[in-house]
Amino acid sequence: MIVTAWNNGSHNRNGNGYGIKISIQDRDRYFHAEWKTILLTLEGELGFLEININKTSFWNTTCRELISVEIGRWLIKHGLAPWPKGNPPKLILTQLEGNKFQLNTRN
Repeated sequence: MIVTAWNNGSHNRNGNGYGIKISIQDRDRYFHAEWKTILLTLEGELGFLEININKTSFWNTTCRELISVEIGRWLIKHGLAPWPKGNPPKLILTQLEGNKFQLNTRN
């Protein structure tokens, strides 16, 4: 699925305030409300991050972000953040199995 990088407006160099935004259709297709967290691996990095999805903001119609300082650091490391105002990068999120996902750049 194609996802969009997200920031809370602060663009901190330490990675705080970053994440990815998922469409309503993809959220409803690939994520399950009974899951408390998902496990996310980032392209080129080892291991999985545990990301909380057990929150109203993920399941409402306006937010739907997976938020993590590690995602922010990864975006910065790959030169994807900060981005020009109104032009966040698009990324690829792949479901590996169950609640395990991988985030990749589009390069």
